[in-house]
Formats: sequence, C-alpha cells, structure tokens
Amino acid sequence: MFELMFCSLLTILPDYLYRRYGQGKRFGKEITFFSVWYELRWGITGCLMLTVSLITMIFYFHPTTSSATLYFRTVPVMPVGVAGRVAEVNVGYTAAVKKDDVLFKLDSSKQQAAVETAKRKIAEIDAGMQTAQAEVVKAEAQIGEAQANLQQAKDELDVKSELQRRNPGIVAQRDIDKLKVLVDQRQSGVDAASAAKQAASLQVSTSLPAQKASAEAALAEAQVLLDQTIIRAGVDGRVEQFLLRPGDVVNQLLRPAGVLIPDGAGRSTLQAGFGQIEAQVMKPGMVAEATCISKPWVIIPMVVTSVQDFIAAGQFQGGQQLLEAQNTVKPGTILAFMEPLYKGGLDGVTPGSSCIVNAYTSNHEEISAKDTPTSRKIALHVVDGVGLVHALLLRIQALILPIQTLVLSGH
Repeated sequence: MFELMFCSLLTILPDYLYRRYGQGKRFGKEITFFSVWYELRWGITGCLMLTVSLITMIFYFHPTTSSATLYFRTVPVMPVGVAGRVAEVNVGYTAAVKKDDVLFKLDSSKQQAAVETAKRKIAEIDAGMQTAQAEVVKAEAQIGEAQANLQQAKDELDVKSELQRRNPGIVAQRDIDKLKVLVDQRQSGVDAASAAKQAASLQVSTSLPAQKASAEAALAEAQVLLDQTIIRAGVDGRVEQFLLRPGDVVNQLLRPAGVLIPDGAGRSTLQAGFGQIEAQVMKPGMVAEATCISKPWVIIPMVVTSVQDFIAAGQFQGGQQLLEAQNTVKPGTILAFMEPLYKGGLDGVTPGSSCIVNAYTSNHEEISAKDTPTSRKIALHVVDGVGLVHALLLRIQALILPIQTLVLSGH
C-alpha cells in the first residue's frame, strides 16, 4: 500500500494535473467514476508498473523474512555407559546448576558390589604376596639345610675314600658306593630347594604383581561404572522441565532424564531463513534490523556474520529407496547468522523467540569507486535509497505486532 501511494504521486497525480489544468477536465464532470480509467489510463498503468517494479526491487535487494529465531542448543541429561533405576534426585523442576553439580543418582548396588569384590581380590593378592615372601625365606633355609647335608655326605665320602686309598680293604666298597649315592641324593635336595626358591621368587616378582595389576584395573573399571551412576551437569546452565523422580528407569538410548540449557545459549546469535531467490544478495557484512515478539516495539540493529552455503531441504541420508524430487514440496531457505551490531542488543529477547528481520544491501564502496559509470551510480543510489521504504515497513510491523498478536489473532 505504501509503495502504491508513493508511485501514484509520480504517475497518477501528474496525469490528473495535466487533465485538470492542461485540458480543463474536472472530477464530477468530464472525469467521473465511469470515465476515470479512460482519462487517467496512462497514470494508472504507469502506477501499477512502477509499483510492481518498486516492490520487486525492494524485496530483492533488501530481503525480509519472518522465519527468524534465536535457536539454542540443549544438552541431554542422561547416564553414559549405564542404565538403571533412579535412586535419588538432587534438583527440582527447574534449577540453575554449575558444572559437576550432581543432578541425580542411579541405583548402584551392583556397581558397589563389583568395587568391593575387586578390593577383596587385591587384599587376597596382598596376602598371597606375604605368603610367597615367606615361602622364599623357607626355601632359602631349606637350601642351607640341603647344602649342609650335602657337604656332610661329601666329607664322609672323602674320608672313607682316602682311607680306602691308603689301606685297601679297610673300608668296604659297598659303604663307599652308598656314600656316593647319598651325595647324589643330597645334591638333588639342594637342586629341589633352589627350584622351590626360584618358584617362590617368581611368584613375588612376576606372577602376583601381574595379578595385582589386573585386580587394580578391575577395581578402576568397577569404580568408573560406580561413578557413572552419579550423573553430573556437564556445563553451567539451567535444567528445565526436569520431571525425573526416584523409581524412574533411565536409558541413554531410549529415555533421557531431561535437558540442560547452557548459560548464554540463544543470546548471542539470531538465525534467519531467507528465500532462495536472495541467494545472490545475502552476503556476510550486510546490515540488518530485527524486531522480536518477546521484546515488542524495539528495533534491534544486526549484522550478518555468515550465510550457510547449503539449503537444508536438499539434505538426504543414504537408504534403500531412491530419491523422488517431487516429494520436496516446500522449498528451503537460505540460513543466515546474525549478531547484534551493538553489545547487549539481544538483552531482553527470550531465546527461541520469533522475529521479523530485514537485511539491507549496501553499494557504498561501488558507488565511491572512480571507475563506476554515472548511470550505474544513479541506479545503485536508487537501490540503496529504497531500503528506507523497507525500514519504514519494519517499524510499522513493530508497532502493530503486539496489537496483531493480542487482539487481531483472536487469542
């Protein structure tokens, strides 16, 4: 309507003034309800053409959208690696939490039993270590005893062998043979005691430490599973609609416990979806303005920080069916990310709020360039100038938005 009124001042009004003062035709006489089209046909036709051209130029070079929201990421609250029944809940329906605060605990009787079993296993290995050390001492004593017995048998064999050498027949050969067998027997005893000591030493130095290391690893694993039954906040934030109660069953795949909204989520960036036809116009660095339902009658200066290079409507995942293009009924949008031009610009805007956004094309650098032709400079001035119309329309929308929401919507 505003564009039509503006264009009529440039087309219909001059046509009427010519008819009135140039041809002497007046309303109610030569210009009537039935002849107005014929008399002002040039002005009306020019007005319609200029209005359509102006609206097209405004909406193309200064795109607008009502599909703008302060999206925010939520963190699911769920156990990791374990599932079970809730034993204790430490937060209410809604509460502010800090990182590592305990949110709730699962029934941990099974995990506690595993931890206690691992501790008992370590204690058992420690007792076995002391027993093995005693076995080493015992084996050393047995080696000493066996060596003494061996030395005694050798001495007796040497004495009787020397007597036999000096005076043959004084000692029976059978007694010497028995002493040789006894020496071999005592040597075997020494070897057996040495082997027993080596086996006990291996228990102390290798086998039992390896068993203890395995038991300590099992204890650490059991402790990790026990710690996983205590669910803590991963970041500073706020839990909302936390309806978990003792006795509920929580599973990391099928049934999360709730959501945690990190501090600052949805309070720094505004995401807006513009029509695909504006893909060549939307560029990072463009100045924009926004008005949001949760903060009425306020225009927020914004700047486009980035433009997503893909349209979400074309996304697909590999499957067992071929894509059918006609199933994409609604065309996707160009997603643009915007930040406030001034610090604190989004203060008071509730995350998730719906907004209306205008983006404005600026050709100042091209206009200021010396090699830009004069005709193009004039055209670019016109393009930048008509952005004022869109800015005015946004302010009108901001004024009537509360009325439209509270009164005209029928709620």
